[in-house]
Amino acid sequence: MFRIKICGITSVEDALAAARAGADAVGLNFYPKSPRHIDLDTARQIVDRLPAGITKVGVFVNAAMEEVCRTFDQLGLDLIQLHGDEPPEFLARLGLRAFRLGPAGLEALAEYLAACRRLQCLPRRTLIDSFVPGDYGGTGKVPDWAVLSVYPAEPWHPPLVLAGGLTPENVAAAIRTVRPAAVDTASGVEISPGRKDHARIAAFVAAARRAFEAR
Repeated sequence: MFRIKICGITSVEDALAAARAGADAVGLNFYPKSPRHIDLDTARQIVDRLPAGITKVGVFVNAAMEEVCRTFDQLGLDLIQLHGDEPPEFLARLGLRAFRLGPAGLEALAEYLAACRRLQCLPRRTLIDSFVPGDYGGTGKVPDWAVLSVYPAEPWHPPLVLAGGLTPENVAAAIRTVRPAAVDTASGVEISPGRKDHARIAAFVAAARRAFEAR
C-alpha cells in the first residue's frame, strides 16, 4: 500500500514528475465540479504512461456505484477513493474513504467506521481532510493535527491517510505529530489548481520519505 500520494493529477507530464520524484500513488479526480477534474480520455493517457508500481487511485464524489465501477474497470485503477457523502452501504472494501474533519472532531468518523464494521465493509484506509463547507477536498486547509493524533488505534480501524494543506514545508511535522500511515497532497504542490509544480512535488516526496524513515 502507498505511503506518499500526489492527488489531482491532470496531465501525463505531472504524473511522470510524481513517479520520477518517488511518489507511491497518484490520484485522478472524476468529480465534475473540481478544478482538477479530468475526463476518461485524459485519465487513460495518464494511466497508460505511468510506470509499473505506481498505485492509481480514482477519486469520486457522490457518484453512482455503476459509474465508479465502470471507470475503475475501464482504466484498470488500483483503488477507489470516495470523497463525498457516501453511506457505509456504498462500501465493499473498495479502497479509501475520505472524511472532512469538522467541529465535531473524530466523533462522526468513529460512528461511520463502527457502522462499516457492523456491515463488514470497512475501507482499506481512512483519508482525513479539512472541513470547508461546500467543498470536497483540495482546499489547502490544514485540519487539526492534535485531534488527529488520537485517531483510534484498535487493530480493526483502517490505517490513517493524512491530507489537507500538506506542503513540502510542513509534511515532516505532520508525520511526526499525527503518525499517519500515508500522506496525500494536491494543492500543496501546485502552481495553480490542477497544474503541478514539479520541483515542489520532488521536495514534498523527499521530505515525507525522510520523515517516515526517521519514524
